[in-house]
Amino acid sequence: MSVRLYVGNLPQSFDAKELEALFTSVGEGVRFKAVNDRDSGTSRGFGFANVDSQALAEAVIEQLNGRDFGGSTLRIEISERRDARSGAGNDRRPGAAPAAARKATNKVVHADNVDSEAPDPRWAGELAKLKDLLANQTVGV
Repeated sequence: MSVRLYVGNLPQSFDAKELEALFTSVGEGVRFKAVNDRDSGTSRGFGFANVDSQALAEAVIEQLNGRDFGGSTLRIEISERRDARSGAGNDRRPGAAPAAARKATNKVVHADNVDSEAPDPRWAGELAKLKDLLANQTVGV
């Protein structure tokens, strides 16, 4: 059974081989992957390590959590799975509505060939609402 560990508080520039040697000093079977910035390619200061067993994961946490590495104090803990976090959706902004509670919006799709008989797509949603209102009205005579 593989256990995933969060490895945080990494220095901005660090030697991956040095970090792997640190993990290997605890035991064999630790694979580390740093998380890099998409644009600059530099380290974002954290990564994830996959460990072969629960016992080795506990040993890595016990021996390396809080240890100095490149001038920073390492933070190592068992990683939470993404779907286990509280809240739905990927929006982590404070006060953001969960994905299921967001209102669906009708997006306008533009085409190269415009049908002169079709309604203007910018008003298609409003036109559909008006048609529904007219269909539901009863004539009072």
